[in-house]
Amino acid sequence: MSSFSPPKPKTRLRGVVFDMDGTLTVPVIDFPAMYRAVLGEDEYKRVKAENPTGIDILHHIESWSPDLQRHAYQTIADFERQGLDRLQIMPGTAQLCGFLDSKKIRSSSTVFKITFSPALSREFRPYKPDPGPLLHICSTWEVQPNEVMMVGDSLKDDVACGKRAGAFTCLLDETGRYSADDFTKSNLQPDFRVSSLTEVLSILEANFDLIP
Repeated sequence: MSSFSPPKPKTRLRGVVFDMDGTLTVPVIDFPAMYRAVLGEDEYKRVKAENPTGIDILHHIESWSPDLQRHAYQTIADFERQGLDRLQIMPGTAQLCGFLDSKKIRSSSTVFKITFSPALSREFRPYKPDPGPLLHICSTWEVQPNEVMMVGDSLKDDVACGKRAGAFTCLLDETGRYSADDFTKSNLQPDFRVSSLTEVLSILEANFDLIP
């Protein structure tokens, strides 16, 4: 006699939070050039050697004097404006956002202001990987962090932010730059790992009850 086990109930998901650059948009900013402009060549080499997985420029300049900070932020803003002129939407963005809209699922971005609500720019503090930005969005939506998924292309920023907030995490790794060793060393294991935004749509449908 065969037995029947009812399907396991899916977890409720009420919102999706996206990183912007490298996730919803194709990276267009020359970050090494920007870091050199902000830090200077010698300091850039020193900081890069100490941070092989990536430079967290916003955290780095927080300890600078107000005048130096203003100059650094202006330099960053100049690079961002140049990047906007070449901005390209990541393949699959429109399809994914249209799907979320059709399900009336909230969506937000933690980096840049476009058609997301709320949208947090780099002026919002504390910065990722602190869970503050994600928790702020959850509070604004009046949802619990475990009803939200954080989607981003950075293990140390996006996945860490999501994990610390108690949200589901999805790492967009288009080029396969992350290995199992990276997850072990950082003690950060995303709940899902995809190579395209189209896969995010499939994951949402297969694993969650999408309830506003």
